[in-house]
Amino acid sequence: MINLERIDPIDLPEEPLISAITMAELAAGPQATADPTERARRQDRLQRAEASFAPIPFDDGAARAYGRVYAEVAAAGRKPRGPRALDLLIAAIALDADLPLYTRNPADVEALGKLIEIVAV
Repeated sequence: MINLERIDPIDLPEEPLISAITMAELAAGPQATADPTERARRQDRLQRAEASFAPIPFDDGAARAYGRVYAEVAAAGRKPRGPRALDLLIAAIALDADLPLYTRNPADVEALGKLIEIVAV
């Protein structure tokens, strides 16, 4: 979502969806900068996303799927906590909903290739 304008629409799904975790990240964005111009740009991005999407929630099914995601990342020798944690929560939502995961950082979730389809954009 952050660099959506840089992605060719042909590389995106016909019906794009967004997770509640991604919406939370977008909501934090304006608060994470002191630059007023950047804050306004981030607020605009958030408002556009809020107007365009009904986010997929992180619910009990996603919570159960997160256990599988966590185990797969740990088994691959990578740390499932820290900066990667939100991405793994998003991946758990995709796993539970049986949806592909579109990402600009496929290396961050490559260990999940056995669980979900990862689409690099």
